[in-house]
Amino acid sequence: MTQAAMAITTAAVAASFLCGMMVQSARSSEADAKKDVRVTGIGGVFFKVHDAPKLAAWYREHLGIVSEGGFHSFEWLEKENPSKEGSTVWAIFPEATKYFGASKSPVMINYRVANLDYVLAQLRKEGVQVDEKVQEESYGKFGWATDPEGNRFELWEPK
Repeated sequence: MTQAAMAITTAAVAASFLCGMMVQSARSSEADAKKDVRVTGIGGVFFKVHDAPKLAAWYREHLGIVSEGGFHSFEWLEKENPSKEGSTVWAIFPEATKYFGASKSPVMINYRVANLDYVLAQLRKEGVQVDEKVQEESYGKFGWATDPEGNRFELWEPK
């Protein structure tokens, strides 16, 4: 092997090693970033209304959203695991509902999270107003918090 061929081979091996290290570093950074993922999607959109049955009928007629008791579930498959189903709930609540807590907002968003306990602990550490109550249901765990403008939001860790 000539000296030039040896130099080219050495450079190619070094470049290959360097590229491999860069790819591994990027993968590690992505993995570290995923450990701190808080919200993974929208679990639901809830809103308070004056006349829930009338508005439910309006949405059924004009947008085709058929709801039972003011609730409709949009089903979908998870991007990372297409064999796993997910859902997003659309719900109408009566104006006097207590479900929104002290929030004056007529809308509450439900955010999907991978680890509810972790997210609640992080929010508490950061000084966010977090409800003490955590509710467990057959379809997941729920927690609530309030943003700086007084809007209550729900966090849901699906099962």
